[in-house]
Amino acid sequence: MPLPPPLPPPNPHRIAVLVTEGMAPFEFGSVVEVFGLPRPELDIPWYDLTVCADRPDTPMRMLGGFSMTAHAGLDAFAAADTLIVPAVPTPRTGPGEAISEAVRTAHDRGARIVSICSGAFALAAAGVLDGREATTHWRYAALLAERFPAVHVNPDVLYVDHGDVLTSAGSAAGLDLCLHLVRADHGPRVANSVARRLVLAPHREGGQAQFIESAVVDDSGDDGVAVAMSWALDHLDRPVTVADLAARAHMAPRTFIRNFAKRTGTSPMRWIIAQRVAASLPLLEDGDLPVTRVSALVGFDSPVTFRHHFTRAMRTSPSSYRRGFGTTARIGR
Repeated sequence: MPLPPPLPPPNPHRIAVLVTEGMAPFEFGSVVEVFGLPRPELDIPWYDLTVCADRPDTPMRMLGGFSMTAHAGLDAFAAADTLIVPAVPTPRTGPGEAISEAVRTAHDRGARIVSICSGAFALAAAGVLDGREATTHWRYAALLAERFPAVHVNPDVLYVDHGDVLTSAGSAAGLDLCLHLVRADHGPRVANSVARRLVLAPHREGGQAQFIESAVVDDSGDDGVAVAMSWALDHLDRPVTVADLAARAHMAPRTFIRNFAKRTGTSPMRWIIAQRVAASLPLLEDGDLPVTRVSALVGFDSPVTFRHHFTRAMRTSPSSYRRGFGTTARIGR
């Protein structure tokens, strides 16, 4: 009896990314890198990526002094399985009704709609974010909330996933969201393989903060606040008070607090907490120390206090962070 003919390979998932005049190339390049690069080593049907524009076959200027031409138009954009808008021309007025209509049409038929950075304005203009939480680059968050009051704007997180509609912050958060899509479509093994090729950590959860206060200081000796900050960074594993910092700066505590706020925009103890959280990250990533031990090494008086401040800063728990970034399988409890 002859064998039945082999089944035809499944159709690849069609992804369309929109190019707009004046856009920054990083977020667009992230989409192309993740979904457009062939990956035969994975031995699975990869995505079919199409670059689209509202003015096909017309050179469009990009930030950086070069032009780009997309050959597919908005019809191809609206017909894709996943639509990605990495930017809009002018967040204060854009993106234009034609783009909004393409997004609405695709959403109505069940396509997955994705934005990166200011691309959230295109999704909001199309109405697909009404009544939903969404994010964008923190610089645009207030404007997005002002222009589209029906959208619940969260300016802090990396990305928000509603299944059919996803939004992300700008720059590197766009890569996080692209890897999240791969993980949702193909599972963690494939997503981790793509992350390794990109030389990226395989998983940052969407709820993590867009940024954390910097620890960079100048301790040349001429700036008392900087000297105190440098000393604090070397002594995070022990109790540090405002009085300790003021003494290192040779200032009265109230004078130190006032000068510290001018220098950093925050209070001394809030800054100390941020640096303790930041110091805990490599310990969670590279080792198998229990979370209780990590909390003590970076100066928190209890694991409960550590978890509280870590979750507030990073929008995820220490254990969840280790699952995403850790190099070992053990999770400290």
